[in-house]
Amino acid sequence: MQREKQQSGQRSSAAAAPARDLAAIQHRLVTAGTPEQFCSILSKILRVRQDEVALLQLENNLLRFLFPDELKTAGSIPLSSTSAIAAHTATTRKVELFNNFAKIKHASIFETVRLANNEEGEQQRPATIQKLMSAPVLDDEGDVLGVIQICRKGFDANSAGLDFTLDDLQQLELAAQTAGKAGFMRGS
Repeated sequence: MQREKQQSGQRSSAAAAPARDLAAIQHRLVTAGTPEQFCSILSKILRVRQDEVALLQLENNLLRFLFPDELKTAGSIPLSSTSAIAAHTATTRKVELFNNFAKIKHASIFETVRLANNEEGEQQRPATIQKLMSAPVLDDEGDVLGVIQICRKGFDANSAGLDFTLDDLQQLELAAQTAGKAGFMRGS
């Protein structure tokens, strides 16, 4: 009986740890005042490079990039696009996880844009997106403000690194909820 109580206590404290972690994540993200700061913090939380984070804002039925800077002028994604995962995420209002993204039919035009990838601003050879998580950014009324996407790039699935987990997806969902309260998502 004593052993059962110890195991039960261990389970409940283990369950409380992720809740504390999520609260800490939310606190760190709330302090971000710009899309750049928000995405920088999010990249560290999810252990990806900054060029593996994208934040898009919905405006006139088009998803426009707020981050990374290089994609702001590269174009926008119509909500009606049938091959853009960001558009699908926005229209379904559901999170998505693809650890085999390179095998999924998708619009790849934005993958060809060279992004500054290091602190010196040197541009890196573009690698393709191998793994992707996508989450809608909703306001308090449930209206779509935009989409956050986190990817792992590489020249194949192995070079892209570890698969995303359900915990990673939960962290992205929390980040999307936090972004929904951010002034920069409302154009203010």
